[in-house]
Amino acid sequence: MTALTQAAQYEARTSSDDGIGTLTLRDNASDVTVSIVPSLGNNSYRMMVKGKDVFWSPYQKLSEFKAKPTLLGNPFLAPWANRLDQHAFFANGRKYVLNPELKNYRSDGNQLPIHGLLNFSSHWKMIGIGADEKSAWVTSRLEFFRLPEYMAQFPFAHTIDMTYRLANGVLEVETEVTNLSFDKMPLIIGYHPYFRVHDAPRAEWKVTLPAKLRVTLNGKLTPTGETTPNPYGDPHVLAATQLDDVFTGLVRDSKGLAEFSVQGRLQKISVIYGPKFPVAVVYAPMGSNRDFICFEPMTGVTNAMNLAHEGKYKELQTIAPGGVWKESYWIKATGF
Repeated sequence: MTALTQAAQYEARTSSDDGIGTLTLRDNASDVTVSIVPSLGNNSYRMMVKGKDVFWSPYQKLSEFKAKPTLLGNPFLAPWANRLDQHAFFANGRKYVLNPELKNYRSDGNQLPIHGLLNFSSHWKMIGIGADEKSAWVTSRLEFFRLPEYMAQFPFAHTIDMTYRLANGVLEVETEVTNLSFDKMPLIIGYHPYFRVHDAPRAEWKVTLPAKLRVTLNGKLTPTGETTPNPYGDPHVLAATQLDDVFTGLVRDSKGLAEFSVQGRLQKISVIYGPKFPVAVVYAPMGSNRDFICFEPMTGVTNAMNLAHEGKYKELQTIAPGGVWKESYWIKATGF
């Protein structure tokens, strides 16, 4: 492990895990270490808090993840998050048909395109790393416009900068997207972090879901364009509840932040949404080795581009030609 920058409390390092190049951020005072693997989607696959990992993974070794990539840790979803209702999307009044022969996107059990192109992308490059008396950070960039296999599916030239910043034990994930194309670019991106607390069984986990509305989904888990009131109280004991829900109308504090959380007996993990993440997908299945919950910050609802084209979704975010979009969300673990 090679230390690049180091302060009394914080460290930022290039490193290696199981023979694979990684990046490490360390907060010594809070005893928090975050590990990132740029070659597998720039995923922050591990966040150790006092010896316990707040992220869930089915694997013990990073080489297992590389050999058989699957969603774990903190995957990035782009240029569409969650599902499309067909192998095509609409933008600026035009239909763009995906090419399955390129084999660079996945389909769900209903054969719908899911989670975009970048979950396991190897094209992220570190452009900055450092530590000072306030935080440790690392920024990586993906130049989407230079990659023909991506541009063939989503022909909007852009770059993505992702910054992980660790301060006072809290991990900030900042995303900055720059539209380099001559057209308005639809922005439907998000993250799919997998969390677990260790001090209580899943049935006892208490979840807080601060949202006014739940999006109505059809049998293929895409929105109908309708909403109903959020049926879950705060807190809601998970028990036998399975969640695969989309929430809007997030309840925010005076700073515009919304905090979703899961709590065991003492351990608590909070995901704090910045204002430009107006949608929360919450996924908590049941089954063997599936003791996790996902609080997913999203820029729009599932299938947002196609719903907007149909006039059923008015909140589609876009980036003007030459424009920049930037937002953060935060992961905070307490009681560990």
